[in-house]
Amino acid sequence: MAGMDVVVGEDGLARPAWADGHGAHGELLRHYYDTEWGMPVRDERGLFERLSLEAFQSGLSWATILAKREAFRAAFAGFDPDVVAEYRDADVERLMADAGIVRNRAKIVATIRNAGATRSLRDEGGLPALVWSFRPDRTPRPRTAAEIPTTSDESRALAKELKRRGFAFVGPTTAFALMEAVGIVDTHLLDSHRRGTSGVWRPDGRPVHDV
Repeated sequence: MAGMDVVVGEDGLARPAWADGHGAHGELLRHYYDTEWGMPVRDERGLFERLSLEAFQSGLSWATILAKREAFRAAFAGFDPDVVAEYRDADVERLMADAGIVRNRAKIVATIRNAGATRSLRDEGGLPALVWSFRPDRTPRPRTAAEIPTTSDESRALAKELKRRGFAFVGPTTAFALMEAVGIVDTHLLDSHRRGTSGVWRPDGRPVHDV
């Protein structure tokens, strides 16, 4: 029997209500859920992009950010840390005039700062090694949306370490959302067709070894 918080689509697949394909940006959210969310991201640029987008999402809906993703990529040079780290005041003003993105000065400045912090990590293994070092021993096993946590001991520790390394806009909630998005934890509902598909976690919450 499907859990109360999953919706079975016309394709017979169970998803959480936010990814059922209906409403504004419904198809975009369903495609993101089916193909990307929760799948491992282990490259520097990919993690810098996800970290940046999660920071911009703070206080907003993820649908808003996802709909602007290509504009964000254009504005931030494909999230190349080497390019973004060199942005100056004129670039900040250019981005503040870009209607395609979220025009929040503090978040724009933080993204530029975080690009520099990402570069600084390369001599110590890089951003992917740091972020993935906070993978827990077990992942949540939520049956309902209410059972999905928004922070964890690991996300609080990750946020603290990122801030120590010079990153901004990386609180425990943002850090946990990043961990969900890139497969460090699996918060797919137990009845979802995506549960346990990342290759990192088994459906029962145990890790897959040698990943």
